[in-house]
Amino acid sequence: MEGTSVHRLLALISLLSCSTNQAGLTVSPSRSQFFKGDSVSLSCEEDNISAGWTVRRNTTKRQSECKDGWGEPDGLTCKMTYMETDDTGVYWCESREGAASSSINLTVSGGSVILQSPVLPVMEGDDVTLSCQTKTPSNLPAAFIKDGSLIRTEPAGHMTLHHVTSSDEGLYKCNISGDGESPSSWISVSASLKARLVFHLVVFTPYFISTLLMVSLYRLRATGSDLSVSTVMTPPSQAEPTLVDDYDDVTTEHHF
Repeated sequence: MEGTSVHRLLALISLLSCSTNQAGLTVSPSRSQFFKGDSVSLSCEEDNISAGWTVRRNTTKRQSECKDGWGEPDGLTCKMTYMETDDTGVYWCESREGAASSSINLTVSGGSVILQSPVLPVMEGDDVTLSCQTKTPSNLPAAFIKDGSLIRTEPAGHMTLHHVTSSDEGLYKCNISGDGESPSSWISVSASLKARLVFHLVVFTPYFISTLLMVSLYRLRATGSDLSVSTVMTPPSQAEPTLVDDYDDVTTEHHF
């Protein structure tokens, strides 16, 4: 029981510090918004290619996989050469056995402005740069909006969030005067590996210590039972004389 608890703790640390066998979906170019007509490659990154990972999606049309007409499968990669607005949806990797990766949201805009933002969750403490882009690349002034409220207007169309925290999570969009507004994209902030490790250790340590105490008490009680004295009556041996035999062997002589 004690060994099992130790193995659980070691397994937890290993899980947090190492990568798992679950596939991850990567997007190239790495952004969450695209113009109509753009191309993109979606790849399932996984060492075990025999698991049969494939890219799937759920759009307003239906749920389907890459080979169903909207993409060109190439091993673990799905290529989309001309994106349409109805390609907007949720994308993920799925194995032959039904295991699934984390999903991402891709938006295809028919308008003239998009927000270039990270497609994957950003790590707490990192710097994140958001760019407001038109179909023809430019550095026009852009207003950046989070959860419906104006953050600030940047003259070059780029805004950097320094040392992001969970409070920076939210729905972002941008606006370029005279060109229009981008669709909204959600930006997620994930805890750093160190923070997740500390969190799990804080949660797990009381259980680990209490388990060790229970095991120690159990062993102490078991040891005490083994050391208890049991009274056993052993019959006298045939070779040992009894008190009666001693009296039988005594000869008393009387002299008058």
